Amino acid sequence: MNGNPSFRLWKIGTNRVLGIYSGPSANRWGLDSEGPELPANISQAFSRSKLDVPYDVWIVADFDVCPLAPEKPETMQPACIESAKNIVAKPN
Repeated sequence: MNGNPSFRLWKIGTNRVLGIYSGPSANRWGLDSEGPELPANISQAFSRSKLDVPYDVWIVADFDVCPLAPEKPETMQPACIESAKNIVAKPN
């Protein structure tokens, strides 16, 4: 998937995709959509993957997310990642 935001989270078992931002005060139309603040263990999973670009890595985990707007049909919902556990990183 191309476009903004760069980081996206698929809700397994659904057709829903969350667009990941730093938090409620994030500028959804600025650079925050390209490099949001992530929990430290997610950032570490990207760096441990040894790939040059974090976009070449898929992270599978149990995420605790905070929606930044209500769900709307056929629209990517903005959210931020509060925490993650049971993290597995693999090349895309």
